[in-house]
Amino acid sequence: MGVFERYLTLWVALCIVAGVALGHVFPAPFHAIGGIEVAQVNLPVAVLVWLMIIPMLLKIDFGALHQVREHWKGIGVTLFINWAVKPFSMALLGWVFVSTVFRPYLPAEQLDSYIAGLILLAAAPCTAMVFVWSNLTDGEPHFTLSQVALNDLIMVFAFAPIVGLLLGLSSITVPRNTLLLSVLLYIVVPVIIAQLWRTALLARGPQALAATLARLGPLSLTALLATLVLLFGFQGEQIIAQPLVILMLAVPITIQVYFNSGLAYLLNKRLGVAHCVAGPSALIGASNFFELAVAAAISLFGFQSGAALATVVGVLIEVPVMLLVVKVVNASKGWYEEGVR
Repeated sequence: MGVFERYLTLWVALCIVAGVALGHVFPAPFHAIGGIEVAQVNLPVAVLVWLMIIPMLLKIDFGALHQVREHWKGIGVTLFINWAVKPFSMALLGWVFVSTVFRPYLPAEQLDSYIAGLILLAAAPCTAMVFVWSNLTDGEPHFTLSQVALNDLIMVFAFAPIVGLLLGLSSITVPRNTLLLSVLLYIVVPVIIAQLWRTALLARGPQALAATLARLGPLSLTALLATLVLLFGFQGEQIIAQPLVILMLAVPITIQVYFNSGLAYLLNKRLGVAHCVAGPSALIGASNFFELAVAAAISLFGFQSGAALATVVGVLIEVPVMLLVVKVVNASKGWYEEGVR
């Protein structure tokens, strides 16, 4: 992990401060940017999201899907956690903490929006950072690649239905056309562009792809941080008025990460999966594709919504929380391998 990625939480925190400050000093430009939209999808943000997502999707080789059968137990555990547990457990945690425990301390008009943001965050499995987490746990690289490729393929078809279902169960009104447009803009189109680009680069040799990824890496993270500055420029007044909101939203997100990673880890041990597969399986099962979640929250509910803020809290705590999970996975390797054949 490079210095920039390692201190991502610090850069995110600085973007929060910068966004809040700029939003107060220069409110007009932020409102002008927020007004450039089609079907409630903000076009400047869409461009930034493409700059975030496409370099990450360039790393994905959908040809690796044939390797799924080699690690079918680990794949099965991760799919179960990502699609049958995580979105629904987050919806439950959102109801417990946002609608019940923290309800008296949160803005009443934003309660449903906060829960929507948490659901959006949990419904999108991580695409890029898991390669970092897998490497830190000496994970089996072919498993990680095939798992991420499979998750991305499923996300194209499952993200909108799961989000629509859970938001409906939470009695949150969501514009269906905007949700479908978000999936098209932030998943389908970037996947197609990235795979066509990847094919063209590989035709020139693996070094061409590696060189392109090296150049685009900083651009992707810069686009993420620029998006956060914009987002917090609109969220500034709410954050200043309710500084504890971020801490309260971090509680269900943190619990969800540890619960899902722990469950995946234990299920893999129970099934006799090798540690080099169980480690990345637990990490993929717990982490989120926060770039997509942030973009979808903005397009569905707007820059100033509680949903947008909730997804950004996920960005804020992603790195330190996942690094702790990595530490636990590595430290428990001896225990894990006891009894595993």
